[in-house]
Amino acid sequence: MKIQEIRELATKDLVERLETEVTKLQQLKLNHAITPLENPSQIKEARRTIARMKTELRQRELNK
Repeated sequence: MKIQEIRELATKDLVERLETEVTKLQQLKLNHAITPLENPSQIKEARRTIARMKTELRQRELNK
């Protein structure tokens, strides 16, 4: 998910999406521990997406 797409989301939607992404990351890590993923860079991309979302939420919080 690109930063532009994240900025277009409403705060409520962004929080919900963040929770979904965190769950997805946990599932990816669990699956990778059991059997190696075909594309382990998915974990890295999920972490970065979560970081982008948290950064945007923090910026919105500070701009209030």
